Amino acid sequence: MNRTARLYALVEELRAAAPRPLTVARLAARFEVATRTVQRDLQALMAAGLPVRSATGRGGGWSIDPRTTLPPVRFTAQEAAALTVALAATDRGAPYAAAARTAAQKLAAVLPADAAATARDLARRIVALPAAPVPPGAAAHRAAVEHALATGTVLRLHYADAAGRSSERLVEPAGLLTAGGHWYLIAWCRTRRAGRGFRLDRITGADPTPEPAGPHDLAALLRGSAAAGARPPAALGALDVLDGH
Repeated sequence: MNRTARLYALVEELRAAAPRPLTVARLAARFEVATRTVQRDLQALMAAGLPVRSATGRGGGWSIDPRTTLPPVRFTAQEAAALTVALAATDRGAPYAAAARTAAQKLAAVLPADAAATARDLARRIVALPAAPVPPGAAAHRAAVEHALATGTVLRLHYADAAGRSSERLVEPAGLLTAGGHWYLIAWCRTRRAGRGFRLDRITGADPTPEPAGPHDLAALLRGSAAAGARPPAALGALDVLDGH
């Protein structure tokens, strides 16, 4: 078993035993390698950001929280390389950019040699003009938007429009739109009692609330606007299988 396969298998072994910890000696016997090899592998998984933890003393060992991890997914070398490059190339101002970067780091940490070489070659062929500086606090504001979208909760926004006028709004997030190199939060604005788009880089403050947001159809909110013809990117069509489509 090569190292990449063993790393996947280690995660699955820990997930199967959770929450009970497994000792290095037991894992070494299971994979027929030296305890030093298992120790290095476990430390590599930790360095890659996986929630692998060790406990000392009687009854101690290594464990993983299965609620915060996914089962191993078998990618081809080309798929793994392409994913690593695509995630790493995500613009800093895009939604979920921070999660994309950490996901790329985790993939890079376990790529086999041929996939790593492919990823490096692909990365050398991708260039981008320098992006505009990210406004102070933008990462925190974007994280609040991401949280509200994921949890379906109301968001309190502080927003500056194109003319620099500031306002405070309570909004019910419906989705995200990308257009002209910018990202927009599409939401039902309680202040205006209508659908509105808020450019993410113009959000000067975003405070999550525990209040549930009402259900809003993204296409309906965009109807009658310049973005009425917006459609999901073709690459996202693969996710339809999650709904059984």
